[in-house]
Amino acid sequence: MAAKIFYRERSKIGSGKMAPRFKMVAVAGMDLKVYAKHLRKLELEQIARDVGAELVLLKVDSKKGKDDAVEV
Repeated sequence: MAAKIFYRERSKIGSGKMAPRFKMVAVAGMDLKVYAKHLRKLELEQIARDVGAELVLLKVDSKKGKDDAVEV
């Protein structure tokens, strides 16, 4: 299995802000320690390229409320 890095766009960031917009959620198929809470897209791409991993953007359903139950 090829290594994958799963990430999503942060929900509490305003448009036009100069802040990192992405959060790394999970890593599969490799041993990787991440010390940053939020990353820029270029940083994610460089990490993935250097470790030979694929980036996977997780889709977030913006219609769901915070109190909705999550079924696993």
